[in-house]
Amino acid sequence: MSNPGKSFECRWRPSRLVLLLYLGVLALTVPALLAADIPLWCAGLGLALCLAHAAWVLPGPILLRDEGAFRGLRHDDSGWQLWSPRDGWQPVQLRPDSLALPLAVILRFRLEGERRIRSLCIPRDALDAQTHRRLRVRLKFARRRWAAPWQG
Repeated sequence: MSNPGKSFECRWRPSRLVLLLYLGVLALTVPALLAADIPLWCAGLGLALCLAHAAWVLPGPILLRDEGAFRGLRHDDSGWQLWSPRDGWQPVQLRPDSLALPLAVILRFRLEGERRIRSLCIPRDALDAQTHRRLRVRLKFARRRWAAPWQG
């Protein structure tokens, strides 16, 4: 393992795999709604909800074009921090149910001053292979990885 005292930083790019998966599920949902034996207004409402969800999710978490979308992660002596163009580096508390898998890293975290737990997926194609591996190792073996940085 790398030196645990050394800082780690990574920034990711939009994932083609996640985009293809999302569009594939959306492409299967539309014909399923139209073929379902439900009233036409229900199918229309379902289609409207699908389009609204796509309009909300695609620019932010999937294509990373929203200024508030998290695009970087850093770990140093002060703890874990996430980066977005709008807010810069923000301290976060990682949750124990975060996952570091070969296909994707699922970060569960809480921002300072918030009670809400958020999630973030970093797929393997969003980073180069070596950086993704280093991130997984750091998440599994970092000291005090669940400690809140703002609690001292």
